[in-house]
Amino acid sequence: MKYLITGARGFVGGYLAAEIRRRDPSAKIIAVDRTGDSGLDLLDLEAVASVVAREQPEHLIHLASLSSVGASWQDPVASFTNNTNIFLNVLEAVRRGSAKTRVLSVGSSEEYGIVTAADLPLNEERRLAPVSPYAVARVAQEHLGDVYVRGFGLDIVATRSFNHVGPGQTDQFVISALAKQFAELAAGKRDHLDVGTTTVVRDFLDVRDVVNAYCELLARGTRGEVYNVCSGRGLSIDDVIGLLSTISGLSPKRVTDPARLRPVENAFVIGSNAKLRAAVGWAPSIALETSLRDVYDYWRAREALTSPGREGS
Repeated sequence: MKYLITGARGFVGGYLAAEIRRRDPSAKIIAVDRTGDSGLDLLDLEAVASVVAREQPEHLIHLASLSSVGASWQDPVASFTNNTNIFLNVLEAVRRGSAKTRVLSVGSSEEYGIVTAADLPLNEERRLAPVSPYAVARVAQEHLGDVYVRGFGLDIVATRSFNHVGPGQTDQFVISALAKQFAELAAGKRDHLDVGTTTVVRDFLDVRDVVNAYCELLARGTRGEVYNVCSGRGLSIDDVIGLLSTISGLSPKRVTDPARLRPVENAFVIGSNAKLRAAVGWAPSIALETSLRDVYDYWRAREALTSPGREGS
């Protein structure tokens, strides 16, 4: 079986490749990214079409994106262009040169927009009402996929993936950012915790459970359908900070950083994974507490490598 992964060098890409190889050691993985030896400009349709036509992958997983909501407020044009045009190029490349390829279109819970506690847990029938440049682009991506399923007969399965967490994630994302700060506190490199809005509730899922769900959807998801990929459990950022305090043994002072506040913030995001469970038999297997400890240990190890006296070792 041949798999083409866009955004392969990103946070999720490495975990996905490892999960594919765990399931099928003989799998061939074509890793496409804008950096490294596989550098490819996904905004260049002809370049993308050439790779897809040459490789004829059975499965294509589209991970490539600018995935930070906060960054989309800083540069809406770049966020929207990358998160729509590159997906359109991928679909057009498949339509032209490899129409039997199954495409996994990875979207976001941000597509749901502002909801109330009464709306929870969010299921796939919920009306989409995006409130950030990033979220609007993800909705457009999902609609493009639907057009190519209905209009061109492509085999596309879509997700609305909720917040991921795991070792190796950049500190652009809230849990990794907090875990890094706790690691710096433990190393004596800071004396407080910089935070944004800490009352918001989010549905966090370990990246290893996420890629397991992606592989199940590639194998058994229904063409043209969209699935929430989530834990079904909500946790506030205050709760996350409390858990990291327990893990690290630290109780730092908090300072609100205006740069970490968003113009529009959803108070609650908790998903239902009932459709995914029913379709492929998937269920989360890694407790968030385990994920948090793994992320904290990752940043502690990074701090140890950069501590004074380690240079040249």
